[in-house]
Amino acid sequence: MRTIKTPQGIKLSYQDEGDKKAPAIILIMGLGAQMTVWPDSLYYTLVKKGFRVIRFDNRDTGLSTHLEHHPSPSLFKSWLSKRLPIRTQTPYLLDDMANDVLALMAALKIKKAHFVGASMGGMIAQLIAAQHKKKVLSLTTIMSSSSLPRLSAKSIGVFIKLAKLKPKTSSRDEAINYNIKLNQLIGSPAYPQSEDALRHHATQIVERSYNPNGYKRQLIAMAASKDRQHLIRKIKTPTLVIHGSDDVVIPVSAGKKTASLIKKAKLRVVPGMGHNFAPELMPLMTKWIVKHVKKAQRKHLNKKRKKTTATKNHIGITKKAL
Repeated sequence: MRTIKTPQGIKLSYQDEGDKKAPAIILIMGLGAQMTVWPDSLYYTLVKKGFRVIRFDNRDTGLSTHLEHHPSPSLFKSWLSKRLPIRTQTPYLLDDMANDVLALMAALKIKKAHFVGASMGGMIAQLIAAQHKKKVLSLTTIMSSSSLPRLSAKSIGVFIKLAKLKPKTSSRDEAINYNIKLNQLIGSPAYPQSEDALRHHATQIVERSYNPNGYKRQLIAMAASKDRQHLIRKIKTPTLVIHGSDDVVIPVSAGKKTASLIKKAKLRVVPGMGHNFAPELMPLMTKWIVKHVKKAQRKHLNKKRKKTTATKNHIGITKKAL
């Protein structure tokens, strides 16, 4: 793993594979999730398909900067501040996390990239696509939303269960067991994973880094950030929206809404998929992303050629006139 430091002093840990001259794909992970949650099968297949692929730990996750100098945020106070004229401390917003991505691009000398964001990562990618259009060649949002989604009775039930399962101490074993229970609750019902597989994955995650307060700060960033729907309507870049039909964290209606707000966005609803990357679904999902990115790349190159030809023609006409 390598690191860069943003102008704001945030250290970002990242992985950068593939030909450095190839089109770049930047993968942005979701709430509290480390870069290693991106399945290796997806990551390295994208590299084999001829792309330069970057995945990284968002601030407050993994091996990137943990902002522990901020006090532990209160979710209740943040919720209350949206409804009453009271002020609450917000360590950072999704816009700040989007700026981290832009800083990573600048450090790696990447002028334009294809963005793939999962869950909260999709929200960050949407902000970049809407506010920094010249830097975005294509957008793919997976199990994400254009605003804070309305919770269904089923979603509320899941969050109540998670609250009850919350580790009482910071011990390694409790953190691993919580991660297993979390994935069992929000995973894909049509593609269940064995407890052994979940335990192996959870152990790798916890042993690499464990930062529960970082998760809370990211959650506050989501809750405190403004609704993006007015911005998302401005997105013109080729967009692919992938969402599971059985997502209990961000319901499929949120994915459909996002697709409806972006002109010519393509929507793929995956039957039986929840709020995770089921191994069985990775070949199909990777195929969709590759097809989408290649089509957008061709569109970009054709546009670039036309612009170059028009410029040459203009210069030729000017010379003749002289």
